[in-house]
Amino acid sequence: MVASVKSPKTRQQAPVGTMASAEPLTALSRWYLYAIHGYFCEVMFTAAWEFVVNFNWKFPGVTSVWALFIYGTSILIVERMYLRLRGRCPLLVRCLIYTLWTYLWEFTTGFILRQFNACPWDYSQFDFDFMGLITLEYAVPWFCGALIMEQFIIRNTLRLRFDKDAEPGELGGPPALANGHVKTD
Repeated sequence: MVASVKSPKTRQQAPVGTMASAEPLTALSRWYLYAIHGYFCEVMFTAAWEFVVNFNWKFPGVTSVWALFIYGTSILIVERMYLRLRGRCPLLVRCLIYTLWTYLWEFTTGFILRQFNACPWDYSQFDFDFMGLITLEYAVPWFCGALIMEQFIIRNTLRLRFDKDAEPGELGGPPALANGHVKTD
């Protein structure tokens, strides 16, 4: 079976299952995935925290719409760090760098949002907080989050491909040419 693949000069034939028309996701597409992931994790973390601290069986997870921008942008920047550091630093050092970046980013975005009375978090009740914008009590969760972010979220997002020739809702095409196909090499 053969699938048509467009080329600049003429249509050529490529074997089914090849990814000739598949392209990496754009930065905006990756930002969107990272933003949604961060938003979801924020809600789940706050729900778990509420259960552990207050034994609240309702698991009320909360966040702010600002989290979409904050997480999407931060993880996209960490992605760039990952691509530069992956062959130069051991994993644990990279995760430490990502954790330090997370503290810097959380402080900066929190400080800016506070100027508009829009900062959705306040760590003032924690023992090791700084200006209520960051707290050392979250160092281990941020480090573990950095490890998960690199090893699962960023690495797999960078493997995703978009097939520009696939028609939305088209049924019966070869599965290897479907949108969102994960690159296997």
